[in-house]
Amino acid sequence: MSELRKISRREFMKRTGHAGGGLVFALTFASACQPDEMAVGPAAKATASVAPNVYVNIRNDGIVEIYCHRSEMGQGIRTSLPQVIADELEADWDKIEVIQAIGHEKYGDQNTDGSTSIRNHFDLLRNAGATARDMMIAAAAEMWAVPADECVARGHAVHHEGSGKSAGYGELVETADGMPQPESATFKAREDYRYIGKPMDTIDGLAFTTGRAMYGTDTVLPNMLYASIERCPAFGGTVTSFDDAAARAVAGVVDVIRMPEPTSPPLFNIQGGIAVLGSNTWSSTEGRKALEIEWDRGVNAEHESKAYREGLVASASAPGTTVLARGDADTETHSQFEAVYYTPYLAQAPMEPPAATAVVNDDGSCEVWASTQDPQTARATVAATLGIDKEQVTMNVTLLGGGFGRKSKPDFIAEAAWLARETGRPVKVAWSREDDIRHGYFHSVSAQYYRAGMDADGTTQSWLQRSSFPSIFSTFAPDVNGPSGFELDLGLLDAPWNVPNMRIETCEAKAHLRIGWLRSVCNVFHAFGSCSFVDELAHAKGKDPKEHLLEMIGPARNIDPADADAKYTNYGHELAKHPVATGRLSAVAEKVADMAEWGRELPDGHGLGIAAHRSFLSYVATVAEVSVDEQGKLIVHELWIAIDAGTVVNPDRVHSQLEGAGIFGMSLALHGELTTKNGAVVEGNFDSYPMVRMSEAPAEIHTHIMESDAPPGGVGEPGVPPVAPAIVNAYFAASGKRLRELPLRNAGLT
Repeated sequence: MSELRKISRREFMKRTGHAGGGLVFALTFASACQPDEMAVGPAAKATASVAPNVYVNIRNDGIVEIYCHRSEMGQGIRTSLPQVIADELEADWDKIEVIQAIGHEKYGDQNTDGSTSIRNHFDLLRNAGATARDMMIAAAAEMWAVPADECVARGHAVHHEGSGKSAGYGELVETADGMPQPESATFKAREDYRYIGKPMDTIDGLAFTTGRAMYGTDTVLPNMLYASIERCPAFGGTVTSFDDAAARAVAGVVDVIRMPEPTSPPLFNIQGGIAVLGSNTWSSTEGRKALEIEWDRGVNAEHESKAYREGLVASASAPGTTVLARGDADTETHSQFEAVYYTPYLAQAPMEPPAATAVVNDDGSCEVWASTQDPQTARATVAATLGIDKEQVTMNVTLLGGGFGRKSKPDFIAEAAWLARETGRPVKVAWSREDDIRHGYFHSVSAQYYRAGMDADGTTQSWLQRSSFPSIFSTFAPDVNGPSGFELDLGLLDAPWNVPNMRIETCEAKAHLRIGWLRSVCNVFHAFGSCSFVDELAHAKGKDPKEHLLEMIGPARNIDPADADAKYTNYGHELAKHPVATGRLSAVAEKVADMAEWGRELPDGHGLGIAAHRSFLSYVATVAEVSVDEQGKLIVHELWIAIDAGTVVNPDRVHSQLEGAGIFGMSLALHGELTTKNGAVVEGNFDSYPMVRMSEAPAEIHTHIMESDAPPGGVGEPGVPPVAPAIVNAYFAASGKRLRELPLRNAGLT
């Protein structure tokens, strides 16, 4: 008789991926460049190695180990970063092993956020590969007693053209050991790239597909406890009293512990509550359900999203603080047009909720395994939580099942470390979906006011924009009461519009939740407001929306927001290297319109909408085709997205990121909304906070990468902002009805 038993998803994937019969996945992945723990087949045992820098280690078996110092969350960075190093190193792709770096300052910035991995590290990693290459050349020159400039690296080896001698990198390790480490080297010419700019299969694809990939939630240690934490429904609230008798009576429950009280400001600290620890997930979860807790909901107990929305709109509709002024935005014009836009709170909602496992050793040191986007901040937070030096904290980075900004905030990691010390055993903290959606760091709610003044011929002469939203900085400092700092860069100070009289203002907004960043941050609501308003102006003037968008962008020029009253930081880069170039924005708008065949005859009830936005040093334009069915439901048929991201390392990953941005942006436009009642977030899972389903997804998302030799821009985030306004503008074209508030499901369209 056949054995009938339950198996896990992971075991199922492993079995089907290697079975001799039954279900077989018809996918192939190159075995080259597998991560060390996923390498295929036997390998020679290396006995020596040389490390030209912290990113490269060359073994005497010929294998080059490349340390990936950024976090992999589906964007393919564990493939793209090695591409850069391997190209300059002249290494063969099938002789590369990728090792995930621990959190440590020696690697430089490790915060995988803000679309910085390529644009901030392109030259740094080119230098890592180039200096390693030159070290191999120097070793060969010494071994052969010839000048180094007579030697050349090619094909994972060094060659002396005059004598015909060659030596593989592994053969040169012994000679290179102890030689000076070069600090800089000449980069290859662009036309000589082997890997940069070429599509490459993700090295983790096989592990993803067969269930071998290890995420934060997969960590298991001997004698480990599983923790489930009940937190106050309202942000900042505290425990008044609790009864844990019923919880302790649940089979498998080992302990119930009161967590440290929340701090003000919250930072990335533990936010209080009661932790139930069990020998398995079921025990801790069921024990948590049995807790009886009385809460003091604190100063945010009265927070109600509906009333807060009214306050935000009122704030944005009144004069605020001027952060940019050109000309006189109050100048008299032939006509004026105004509108107010609103977007709600949002959650990052990665498919894998936050998870971390920690153990505190007898000497007080701590080791952590976590799905973290920012291992150095996590390391520092754990050290502060435990009152130890950060050098006593080892931060192991697992794969992330999505991040979108949530996992750069290590509060969940601090919880695991603190509980591990309190219990004297390894502890895993795995947030539930409800925990993540109700107790995270939320993307800010926003209200925006726009007013445009026009001449008799329809030329826009004045532009007034006000933005009101609770600031991210409220999470880190007291008494922050509205937009500030880098938030002003994200679609405000860098407004591309060719309008002679412009004023931009910020308006007060007090935070009542932990405010954090989500994919593309404030660009999400600023692009929605400004690109929708520009479309409204087009229809008010009786102009084609695409032609009007290009007219509003104006002639190719570089905008200098430095004359703003607030400092413009340009995503941390010099304007001379990364100017705000309106010509590049116009070019992607023209391209995406061509891709969508803008102006073609559409079926009845269909409409096209267009939007374009610069963010994270890249330029993206989107066209959406939508229709409204007989029941009044919105259908998104196709999306077209064009990006100018400067120099691109892996086009395949860029196309994937744009496709993902299309779905992510659709989810925000159609469904994304968190509401609050009595200080608590109401929504808790995908039934009440839905994502776009397969049945709603477009038939196709068409993507295009503009050819460019400009320095790299961001990729992961810039695709999101234009999606919502393109859909809303298309809906107006299809229906004649203008919507100024997200999500569209509130208008009964989904």
